[in-house]
Amino acid sequence: MLKYVNTGIVFQEIPDEVTLAVNISNCPCHCPGCHSPYLWDDIGLPLTPGALDDFIAQHGTNITCIAFMGGDADPVGVDMLAQYLHEEYPWLRVAWYSGRQYLPARIQKTDFDYIKLGPYIRHLGPLKKPTTNQRLYRQTDNGQFEDITPRFWP
Repeated sequence: MLKYVNTGIVFQEIPDEVTLAVNISNCPCHCPGCHSPYLWDDIGLPLTPGALDDFIAQHGTNITCIAFMGGDADPVGVDMLAQYLHEEYPWLRVAWYSGRQYLPARIQKTDFDYIKLGPYIRHLGPLKKPTTNQRLYRQTDNGQFEDITPRFWP
């Protein structure tokens, strides 16, 4: 079961979006130098469609995107929530920040408008460094995914 610890409105995680970031616990990646090691523990509240409905009721049209920050312990659960959001809130974009190098085969990537892949590797740096191994992809109008990582670089 997916659990979330907290949420916050962010402006830098997804370019051109006002994003509600949902921090998901029980992260199996345990990246050395992780900025949120508290998310390694299995803590928090259940992340359900009802919880998402509550977030959207609270923030309404002040947000344009919901980003699942983690969820690598249950990628199918993340995918199901992404499907739910697209069905119930078609105006809202959906993003997933995964610490995995590759998207699991059983995930339908077109359920997401944005996907970030790659573990944090300290000497390579985060998305804002041109040396990063992490990549952020955006789904285009034709269903393809383009790498928009360079948008983070100075």
